[in-house]
Amino acid sequence: MAQKHYRSLDTSILLFFLTAELARSATFFGFDTLLLTIAALFVLVLPYLLIEVDGVPAFGRWLRPRLVCAGIGMGSGVLLRFAPEAVGHLPMTFLILSAVICSYIHIYGLLKLRLVK
Repeated sequence: MAQKHYRSLDTSILLFFLTAELARSATFFGFDTLLLTIAALFVLVLPYLLIEVDGVPAFGRWLRPRLVCAGIGMGSGVLLRFAPEAVGHLPMTFLILSAVICSYIHIYGLLKLRLVK
């Protein structure tokens, strides 16, 4: 029996920090809020297309944990609005760090592919 494991953990962490920053810094009709929302929607849905063809789960079952992660990120971002100024900027710091790590993981995954002879 094949072992089932969650394959999108790196982008889920990225999604958590992105939604935390979105909820912390959201302004009504702000252009930055619009861009963060679009980026969060892309990070929420697009990694589904990167899954290998042989082990694709149902979209709804794959999306559920990511929605929970985004919801927890939104909740923590709203709570960070009431935090001191120094603590309020941590989501963006961790967002940049997790984006660099996520990029490294995906680029390494692409570079380790070898052509069949």
